[in-house]
Amino acid sequence: MTNEGDPARGPTSGVTPYLSVVGGKAAVDFYKRAFAAEEVFRNTADDGERLLHSRLLINGDWVMLSDHFSEMAHGDYVPPSAVTLHLEVDDADAWWNRAVEAGATVRFPLADQFWGDRYGQLVDPFGHTWSVASKIKG
Repeated sequence: MTNEGDPARGPTSGVTPYLSVVGGKAAVDFYKRAFAAEEVFRNTADDGERLLHSRLLINGDWVMLSDHFSEMAHGDYVPPSAVTLHLEVDDADAWWNRAVEAGATVRFPLADQFWGDRYGQLVDPFGHTWSVASKIKG
């Protein structure tokens, strides 16, 4: 199921990942290259550098992100851990290769798994883990 929402407003239901990163503009550029993200909204901070908010559509669903703002009660930046963003796609190999070419690193190699998926995990340059999977055809 896709959380379609209004692109001008963003998601209107469901659960939407909201990523905090150091280097928001670079993160958006990476997600465009790696996951064919479409940025539908961007709000830049007064400093002209950091992103207050970006809304992305990736594989038909929403991911939102902003730069980390320690001065706005976010505290010190802590690299992400223990969370995986899952991409169920039509062709795991194509998505995988594009992400690796864009700069993602392999955490768990893409391979046919016993549960019936072609599955692997990548880490993006901002520390977020992504799993990529498609059903094994057969």
